[in-house]
Amino acid sequence: MALKAYRAYLFDLYGTLVDIHTDEGSPALWRQMSAWYALRGADYAPTELRRAYEAACQEQEELLRCAGAVQYPEIDLAVVFASLYERRGIPADDRLTAETALAFRRASTTHLRLYAGAMELLNALRHTGRQVFLLSNAQRLFTLPELEQLGLLPCFDDIFLSSDRGCKKPDPAFFRAPLARYGLAPSDCLMVGNDPVCDVSGAAAAGMDSVFLRSGLSPREIPDDLPAVLRLDGMDLRRLRRALLPR
Repeated sequence: MALKAYRAYLFDLYGTLVDIHTDEGSPALWRQMSAWYALRGADYAPTELRRAYEAACQEQEELLRCAGAVQYPEIDLAVVFASLYERRGIPADDRLTAETALAFRRASTTHLRLYAGAMELLNALRHTGRQVFLLSNAQRLFTLPELEQLGLLPCFDDIFLSSDRGCKKPDPAFFRAPLARYGLAPSDCLMVGNDPVCDVSGAAAAGMDSVFLRSGLSPREIPDDLPAVLRLDGMDLRRLRRALLPR
């Protein structure tokens, strides 16, 4: 099935372009991070550090919910990592916070790789003059280094991350961010993602068409009545490329 041409294509990242597995519940992770913080003067036992981290996340989420500005708030983990130093009287500048976030991400990630055809798809769309954006529920301190590692940074005209916006998909406010910046109408845009709620229903609520790609990171149960213009029940970005850019 060939789709109409859109002015802009919005892509989810994890589970759509990138295959990733993380385990933030691993005891080994918290032992490593306990040692990391201790070397920088902030002593925590591993279980104590995990509890403090989870409590700080909940505190930030509650602050955003109380503000009531968005339907689906998203915290910035930079605040959380810095607060764990500050609780021990250690000042945390941006560099230390970023280094800590990167150490946490690397210790919690078991694999990270591009799906076959991901870069070729993005580059082919841009070569035809379409705008290509990343619209991801993601943390800047994690995601930008991973985009650089995978070689994806040059593949996007712009990057929109939920941690920067204070809201996340399926919030229509997040989908409207690239529209406002680039003067686009919802009908100009196609969202591509692997989550039936965050990507497909969220796009529909914002007035956008969408493509659903079922990957190993998609929910197990997928509704039959997804409001997507194309549904691919398998990770096949080469097939998607043929649908988006028919010869």
